[in-house]
Amino acid sequence: MSTYTDHKIKIEPDSKSLRFLYHTVPGRVLLKLLIRPGLSKIAGKYMDTGLSKIHIKGFIKNAGIDMSEYQEENYTCFNDCFTRRIKPEMRPVCMEGKKLVSPCDGKLSAYHITEDASFYIKKSRYCIKDLLEGSKTAPDYQGGTCLVFRLCVDNYHRYGYMDNGVILENKPLKGKLHTVRPIAVNQYPVFIQNAREYTVIETENFGTVAQIEVGAMMIGKIKNHQTSGSVQRGAEKGMFLYGGSTIVLLLEKGYGNLPEECFRATEEGYEIPVKFGQVLN
Repeated sequence: MSTYTDHKIKIEPDSKSLRFLYHTVPGRVLLKLLIRPGLSKIAGKYMDTGLSKIHIKGFIKNAGIDMSEYQEENYTCFNDCFTRRIKPEMRPVCMEGKKLVSPCDGKLSAYHITEDASFYIKKSRYCIKDLLEGSKTAPDYQGGTCLVFRLCVDNYHRYGYMDNGVILENKPLKGKLHTVRPIAVNQYPVFIQNAREYTVIETENFGTVAQIEVGAMMIGKIKNHQTSGSVQRGAEKGMFLYGGSTIVLLLEKGYGNLPEECFRATEEGYEIPVKFGQVLN
């Protein structure tokens, strides 16, 4: 029987500009400036102005975005287009309680969390306590699962909740803003170094889940709609403004039960394209 893992894809090569930034001495000098949050904030503010409308047509064409899937709107700035709303029928959300659904559009990688609450992405070791720095409510996730959803510029940049539940904790963390492309992930513990915001949720069907939105180069803002209270499966949680970025989902041991082929695909250098609301287990 065909599964969504049948559509796995090899990670596309990094651009010449990124190879320059991360693999040359002059590039690394420039990189130190580009990963500073202040520069991304300036870019984000520009993308909120009417002047940025001139970039919309070229962005849609170059990214190959099918605008017929999205609600018709009068965009007053580039970020209006970047955070465009999709037609609800284009992203149906499975409402069966035990079905784990994707919180966003993106490319999925899956990792087993070891019994010492750590895991590797490429050459970087990640500890849960570092990802969820300062958390007072999150479990240690020993033996659980880490799911990484990498959003590209052409993806839908609004994201949602994967189950009903109650927010236990929400915390933004300051940091740098590396690209989330593999070229950076291979060299730095990006998901710890980058600015991010995590939400710990006591869910109905998947235990205590942590959802982490990670900023990236030229991401001016992570915008979440609520930081406390009850949440509903499929409801919009927030959006990224300008640029590609990443959502990390942490599941406790015994929850999620993704097919082993998902983890195997990650080990072999593949990513799995998924859409918001799609069943993963």
